[in-house]
Amino acid sequence: MAEIINLRSARKAKARTEKEAAAEANRIKFGRTKAEKQKSAAEKSLADKKLDSHKRED
Repeated sequence: MAEIINLRSARKAKARTEKEAAAEANRIKFGRTKAEKQKSAAEKSLADKKLDSHKRED
């Protein structure tokens, strides 16, 4: 005999897992602290300055 499942609860469970996956992606994308953001911005500006200082004048 086949196992009887409730389609409504299966649909809700699927939606829950999809929502959790989206939340995890957002945590990775936006979940940095202010200090981490400032550090990466400082590293980027330092790298830009170093690259600009090696450019030749036209």
